[in-house]
This record gives sequence, C-alpha cells and structure tokens, in this order.
Amino acid sequence: MAQVLLENLSKVYPEKGGAGVVAVKSISLQIEDREFMVLVGPSGCGKSTTLRMIAGLEEISGGTVRIGAQVVNEVLPKDRDIAMVFQNYALYPHMTVYENMAFGLKLRKFPRADIDARVREAAAMLGLETLLERKPKALSGGQRQRVALGRAIVRKPKVFLFDEPLSNLDAKMRVSTRTEISKLHARLGATMIYVTHDQVEAMTMGDRICVMKDGNIMQVAPPLELYNRPDNMFVAGFIGSPPMNFFKGTLRRAGAHLAFVEDNAKAPPLTIALDERLAGKSSEYVDKPIVFGIRPEAIHDLLTVASPDAGRTADVKVEVSEPMGSETLLYLDTGATSFVARVNPTDRFEAGQRVQVTFDLTHAHLFDPVTELALA
Repeated sequence: MAQVLLENLSKVYPEKGGAGVVAVKSISLQIEDREFMVLVGPSGCGKSTTLRMIAGLEEISGGTVRIGAQVVNEVLPKDRDIAMVFQNYALYPHMTVYENMAFGLKLRKFPRADIDARVREAAAMLGLETLLERKPKALSGGQRQRVALGRAIVRKPKVFLFDEPLSNLDAKMRVSTRTEISKLHARLGATMIYVTHDQVEAMTMGDRICVMKDGNIMQVAPPLELYNRPDNMFVAGFIGSPPMNFFKGTLRRAGAHLAFVEDNAKAPPLTIALDERLAGKSSEYVDKPIVFGIRPEAIHDLLTVASPDAGRTADVKVEVSEPMGSETLLYLDTGATSFVARVNPTDRFEAGQRVQVTFDLTHAHLFDPVTELALA
C-alpha cells in the first residue's frame, strides 16, 4: 500500500478564445497509507477530475501527484499500480464473472494458478463464489458492482480509486454495498480514495473527508469533526441531513450578556441569548452583522424540555410536518427565515400552527457573513 500526495494540483480545460475553465485550483492533499479518504462535494466541484488525475486518465495542468515515493505525472495509468471502480460497472457482457475478474491478470501474464487463487479469494470476500460461471446479464445491479470490486481486488494494487460506484444502485442496495466496501477496507488495509456527492456515504465510510467546492478544498477532517466543528458555512450546510439552519442578524449587547437578534421586518425578531462559549468567540462583532447556525437536532419543542431558558426560546409557525417514524422533521418559519427542527416522533403538528421551540447552544455556531468562516 502507499501514501498519495497531491501538491498544488490543478486542472484547466482549454476554451477556444478564452482563458479556459479551471476545474481544480491548485489543491494540496495528503492521503495516508491505508487511509480511506472520501472526496465529497456538489456536481462540478472537481472531485472526479481530481480522482482521474490521480489515476492518469486526465492530464495534469499543474502540480504533482505522488504515489508512494514516485511522482507519477508522466506515468501511464497501467503503470501506476492503481485499480479503479467506476460508476458504471464496465463488465464484459460475453465473459463470465470469473473471466471478468481474471481478465486483467491474464493481460499481465500472471501464472494460471495465481490467477485462480486470486479470483477465488476475491470471490469469497465478496460472496460471489456461487456466481462465478454466470454472465453479467444474469446478475443484479449490486452483484455486478461486487464483480467490478472483485476485478479491482485481484490486482492487489497500491491504491484503490472509487468514482461514485454506488450511484446506479437503489437506496437499499447502496446501504448494503457501502457496508461491504467498508468491511473490505478493514480486511485489506488498503489505501482507498472514494468520490461521492452523497454526504451520508462520506460520513459513514471515510476515515477522513475532503469537502470540495468550485475546485477548492474547503476542509479536510474526520467525519465527526466536520459535523461538530465546520470551518465555514459551506461545510456546515453541506454536511448533515437535514443541513444546518442559518439565521442572518446582528450581535447586540443585552446588559452584561450578548444576544443574536435576527433581521426580521415582518415580526418580532428571533432573539437568542448567547452562552459563554459563543459570546467569547464573537465579542468583536457587537452591533455588527453575524450569521447564527444551528443543527435541526438542537432545536426542541418547548413542551419536551424540563427547564427551558427563556432567553433561548421562540414562537414560530409550522409550515410542514414530516413524520418519519423514528423522528419528525418540523419545517418552521420565524417570518424572515425558514428552518428545520428534528423533534419527538410521537408529537403531532398541523400546518399554520404556532409552536414554541428552544435552542440548545451546545450545537450552535457563529459565522462571519462576508467571509463565511466560522468564528474561532
């Protein structure tokens, strides 16, 4: 296995009569040996382009890619000792499962006994032993994706690359297959780089997550650190489902304390007394614009809280109630801001109803409205 190091990596697609389209903007990233790194972000953020440059399928416009100790910018894909699993399964329809998994090794002139041993070992890992004589048309989507995984595993490469491998599967199959990939990583101890737009996949699979936007890296951290300590509003809003709620307002002094006061011309403004932690971060923003962010699970129906703080409660209107069985998602409105609360699954609410909610500030954040950076 090997470390992968990206240094000032960039990709520019030439454009006739123009400066070109910059897809990746001089990013640097260190992926440790045996690490499961997830690249996540919206469409067009540069994550797949980055993966393809690592694989050698895209020409590098600037910077370097190192796999182990070797700079591989000019090394052909077949000589980089990587294996890639694509979104589409790319199986040979006329070959059996066994032949599909063995084909790459045959091209590399491996001895027949070694090929057989590797194919059967990978098939056992992936539960494909009884399917080796079937052709792809006789397999389900999940089984085909496992064959594509098996074809990569038999190579025993330094690095595994995954380009949105689960996006063609149905919801139930995605859950089971991502679990299989996580188990596979634990078993192989391999370096894996995984691209997805699905933040749930990222949170459940990665040792660390690299969040990308517009060709830039926004933050690299373990999943729970991203969730609990986002560096900026983009990461805070992208990681989490439903995403973090944001309220625009001003920081005001209320006696000896600081309070966030929402910008609201339609109704009495949402006013939240800050705790010591948030006040310490934001003292320089008194009488200045600020963004208050809080996750849905930190907003509670007042009736379910034993000792609510009056300075952190609000009277709001219910827009939509979504009972989910294990929880209820409550879409609320202050008059200026629509936001989401995750509340008790047994509670029932009607559209247009007025409810009182309270904010748990242990899961709240403050952001600069101009830079969108979290206040340190």
